[in-house]
Amino acid sequence: MSKADMIVGIQWGDEGKGKIVDRLAGEYDVVARYQGGHNAGHTIVVGDKKLALHLIPSGVLNKDAINIIGNGVVVSPKALIKEVKDNGFDDLKGRLFISDKAHMILNFHQEIDMAREKLRGKKAIGTTGKGIGPAYGLKIERSGHRLGELRDTESLVKSLMSYFETNRAYFSILDVKIPTKEELKEELDEYAKFMEPFLCDTTHLIWSKLDEDKKILLEGAQGTLLDIDHGTYPYVTSSSTISAGACTGLGINSKDIGKVIGIVKAYCTRVGNGPFPTEDFGDDGKRLGKKGHEFGTTTGRARRCGWFDAVACRYAGRLNGCDELALMKLDVLDGFEKIKICTAYEIDGKITDKFPTNLKDVKPIYEEIDGWEKVEGTSEYNKLPENAKRYIKRIEELSGVKVGIVSTSPDRKDTIIR
Repeated sequence: MSKADMIVGIQWGDEGKGKIVDRLAGEYDVVARYQGGHNAGHTIVVGDKKLALHLIPSGVLNKDAINIIGNGVVVSPKALIKEVKDNGFDDLKGRLFISDKAHMILNFHQEIDMAREKLRGKKAIGTTGKGIGPAYGLKIERSGHRLGELRDTESLVKSLMSYFETNRAYFSILDVKIPTKEELKEELDEYAKFMEPFLCDTTHLIWSKLDEDKKILLEGAQGTLLDIDHGTYPYVTSSSTISAGACTGLGINSKDIGKVIGIVKAYCTRVGNGPFPTEDFGDDGKRLGKKGHEFGTTTGRARRCGWFDAVACRYAGRLNGCDELALMKLDVLDGFEKIKICTAYEIDGKITDKFPTNLKDVKPIYEEIDGWEKVEGTSEYNKLPENAKRYIKRIEELSGVKVGIVSTSPDRKDTIIR
């Protein structure tokens, strides 16, 4: 029986997982997504073509691979339909399989999400407002609805209308409009027609692929530091973004997981609110953002930018059991005279190399490395500038994980496999 390799984000998401999954997907028979929703975004560049994926696994460009959206994902049928149309995917039947146990996001989840965020005021989390939190919340509350229920929209409408009636006061306080029975039935029938061909028991599907010794790649969304348990709570997402989340999100066990590749940028970014120890508020931060085109794939929001945080990387590498790192966007650092790496934190006058539960009042301790002229477009490790190699080696020393992949541009071909 084969094992499933996996790709996992090591920072606050947006590390470039899509490019690596797409680059590796040609070697795999199955690509499976195990958590998150359409609040995630992967941008894949192939030649002149740029695709923005939010729910569909990044293996979609490999015509020979099947793609699985597991039970741990919360799926907005509306967003999925739009994604399919926007990207011109017209050949997904038999290639895309969606768990009938995955919970669905409907319009009211999104409205609740935005209303709650508005009420938080200055304590806003910085949510994408896509309804992810409310959908996961109702799942845990045991009041949610699975995609499989679309097979009987009459019963689903009755259940939802009963929920709306029971919670009418709550919806009124949030100023969230409750749909009529007719509006809801029309919406759900549209979703059912689109979704039905893709729905199945993906747990048994992935088991069968493992038993058949098929090569499987697991794809996470967001990043480790946004994990609901181990991230910078409460400024996190609503699911388990670490490698262990793949087990519950797909119905596999820990023995089924093979190689774990952690994805990191050569610097750090973060979208939304929350602590970010290495954020640079000066010209360097602006330069990183401009050169790296740091805008959210899903939200379009400008990302906060800063230097590589080796403390956080070491923490995330251990949490995920990383076998190697994929270092993305090394080319964005081209032309910097000096490049900083955070090697430790100062907290209340004490130096630590451990990632704390609370990042409040954390001061980064930096060391500087001489920069280089250009790595952009380089596809061979021995052709990298010596200072770029030193930077990579220092990241390996500080994180305790080998850098096995280096990306030197958004293009698929500009990838170094060591």
